[in-house]
Amino acid sequence: MAVVNRVASFHLVRERRGAVALARLGLDRWRLKRTPGLLFWRLLGTGDGSATGPGADLRRTAMFAVWRDEAALDAYVRAMSPRWSRSVEHYEVRLRAATGHGAWRGTDVIGMLPPPERPASPAPVAIITRADVRMRSWRAFRRAGGPVSDELAGADGLLAVVGIGEAPIGRLGTFSLWRDVAAARTFASSQPHHREVVRRTRAERWYGEELFARFEPYASSGSWDGRDPLRDSRDPRLDITGTSIP
Repeated sequence: MAVVNRVASFHLVRERRGAVALARLGLDRWRLKRTPGLLFWRLLGTGDGSATGPGADLRRTAMFAVWRDEAALDAYVRAMSPRWSRSVEHYEVRLRAATGHGAWRGTDVIGMLPPPERPASPAPVAIITRADVRMRSWRAFRRAGGPVSDELAGADGLLAVVGIGEAPIGRLGTFSLWRDVAAARTFASSQPHHREVVRRTRAERWYGEELFARFEPYASSGSWDGRDPLRDSRDPRLDITGTSIP
């Protein structure tokens, strides 16, 4: 199947009560399985605030999805808008041009999307990291998470970050927005705790599976903790409503 028109999206929804958010994680699976044009999706819990270490925000959920084309995503957004309007807030960012390596529960997410059409430029990027942590490595992974989260919170060029997970233990990751690729690379190479964790994951084989994927965020809407991080970045490719400009 041709991939040329495919796009991805990431959504954050904060509900008024934790019970509503937890119910949605279960009930939305039925809807998503029957959504036209939805090729891949994962419903996710989230970490507490911008922390990527231990902790959870029981009122907030996330979703990552790959769509047959933008029309399919538009139709889904129209169908969900009444529900999102009753939530505390909803944020949507549209993504394309994935690069990276790895898989998500056996699915080559990167290969599902068209390759970049333009060379990298000084513009915002979105990054997903996720891993299936081996049970024997869980304690070491958990201990290492706090210091790395602290380093990440102070990283120059970080626009926003949220911890994501398919399960409280073992299947965890992050979604982050950065000012540009250079800022993300500088963080990865310069922070001692992060470098040490990367070294240990390789040497001690912490992960049964992992994914690193970088995307171009080309449109956004709604708010993430009361703001739109991409609009604040003043990306010249985005207008004030978050709609992409050709």
